[in-house]
Amino acid sequence: MITVSIVTYKTNLEELSKCLQSLTSSFISQIYVIDNSHQQYIADFCQQYANVEYIGSDNVGYGAGHNQALRQVLDSDKKYHLVLNSDVYFEPSILEKICRYMDENSDVGQLIPNTIYPNGDLQYVCRLLPTPVNLIFRRFMPKMIAKVFDHRFLLKDYDRCKAMDIPFLLGSFMFFRIDCFHKVGLFDENIFMYMEDIDITRPIHKYYKTLFWPYVTIVHAHKAESYKNKEMLRIHMKSAVKYFNKWGWLFDKERTRWNAQVMSTIERELELSLAKNK
Repeated sequence: MITVSIVTYKTNLEELSKCLQSLTSSFISQIYVIDNSHQQYIADFCQQYANVEYIGSDNVGYGAGHNQALRQVLDSDKKYHLVLNSDVYFEPSILEKICRYMDENSDVGQLIPNTIYPNGDLQYVCRLLPTPVNLIFRRFMPKMIAKVFDHRFLLKDYDRCKAMDIPFLLGSFMFFRIDCFHKVGLFDENIFMYMEDIDITRPIHKYYKTLFWPYVTIVHAHKAESYKNKEMLRIHMKSAVKYFNKWGWLFDKERTRWNAQVMSTIERELELSLAKNK
C-alpha cells in the first residue's frame, strides 16, 4: 500500500539504519534508497533488506532524487508514497494509523505528523507560505526583530492540538496520496535542495487538503545545515530565489489569500479557547 523513498548523500549508516527500523510496517511494500553520492558502503548496507532497492545516482538534488523513485510508482497499484529524510525515525505503527485516516478522508492529499527534536522540543513543521523577508532577509536581521517575524511565520499561536489544512509542510516527512502527482506533476528539478517542500505542497493544496496531523509523533534529528555551512546557505538562497521567481516576490495573491485563511482559523480557535477558559 505504501512505497517510501529516502535520498542519501554520504549518509551515516547508524542514521540510515535507525530510519529503516521505522519502516518495518506490513503496510510498506517497497523502499527506495536513492544515493546521490553513489557510495558502495550504502549499496552494500541496503542489500541486507529484502524490500529496499538501492539506486546509485549522481548528485542531482533532493527533489530530483525522489523523482527517480516516484516515476517507478506513479502507475502502480500503490495508493501512498512517503518522502522521508534519513534523519527521521518513529514507531512503525504510526504508518498504519496514517493510512487508515487517509483511506477515510479522500480529500486529504498530503500529511505531516507532529514532529519533535530528539530532546523532545517541538519542531515547527507547518508554516505560512513565506515572503522574501521570512526566507532571505531575516537571516541578516537582529535576532529580536527576526523573532517577531518568525512568531507569525512559524504559526506559534497555533496550539497543534487539532489537524489543520496548511499550504506549507516541511519536507522531512511528506506522506502523499500518489494520485496527487497525476494532477500536479513531480518535484521541480530546477530546485536543487531546500524549497522543494513548499513548491510541491502549494499545487497539491489547490486540489486537496494538505494537513498537519498531530495525532502521531515522529522524531527529526534536524541539523539545520544551511545555518552552519556556507555552501548549504548558498544553495538555500539560490533555491529561494528560484522559488520566488516562480511564485512571486512581493505580489503573490495565492500566498496572501491562503495565509489569511490560516491566520483566521488560528485566531478563531484562540477566541474559542479563551471563551472556554473564562
